[in-house]
Amino acid sequence: MSRYVTPLGDRPGSGHDSAAPAPHGKPGVRATSRGVVLGAAVALLAGVGAPADAAAEPVVSGATVNSGHDVIVGTTHNVVFPVTVNGSADPGLSFVDVDLKGPHGGFYTTDAFCESATACTTVFTVNAHLAPGSDDPVDLTNANAGTWSVDALADTNDGDSVFAPGVGSFRLKRAAQLTVNASPEPVTKGARITVTGKLARANWDTYRYAGYAGQTVQLQFRPKDSSTYTTVVAVKTSSTGTLRTTVKAAEDGYWRWNFAGTTTTGPAKATGDYVDVRP
Repeated sequence: MSRYVTPLGDRPGSGHDSAAPAPHGKPGVRATSRGVVLGAAVALLAGVGAPADAAAEPVVSGATVNSGHDVIVGTTHNVVFPVTVNGSADPGLSFVDVDLKGPHGGFYTTDAFCESATACTTVFTVNAHLAPGSDDPVDLTNANAGTWSVDALADTNDGDSVFAPGVGSFRLKRAAQLTVNASPEPVTKGARITVTGKLARANWDTYRYAGYAGQTVQLQFRPKDSSTYTTVVAVKTSSTGTLRTTVKAAEDGYWRWNFAGTTTTGPAKATGDYVDVRP
């Protein structure tokens, strides 16, 4: 979703004429006002050296997306997450423009005033569901899942700016769901239990969940009086995402499927299904 960004010189409350942003693709380029450049040239011609307390160049040192966690999106709800840009400048950072760029043309942009001299937090909203009446009825497609990069253009309180392409990265993933059913219930100790289920993931093209084929999923067991699940066996999903295996009933407890996720799909755990094992 592309959004118009107010030109630097027209931002409200700036109190100064900001310079144009540096061209994309030139990391760390500092934009300096014309008057400052002219003043420096005059000082140089007069043989005057730079003052010892000259302000340091502004720097963007990094960007943290969603507090370091993957951004996982389903098919029905907006997902809101922060992007915090960190840096340094004398006398401090004031404003930041942030672009998020993903596979196959994925793009989001927003801006924000800085909450401190060294940190600026913007908030993004993404979705994959239909939004009737909006300019962009749908934001994401399946091809956009994967690794995204962060570009930042930061302004300083004295009118300078610095552009930092690729200052951060994160993974935007399709949400996954898991179901489980263990039967028969109750069961005689030593008898076989059949555990079934299905792994599905969000399809951002159809706004529905669909079976996820060929994925390794762990069958886990937790005894009745324990809080810890242990992996019993790993099973691959069928062409439609279904799961099925048999295990021996040894004690009362809960059975669940656990999927670790992939580079494009988030993890999922089924809610444990309790089986009463009788002598």
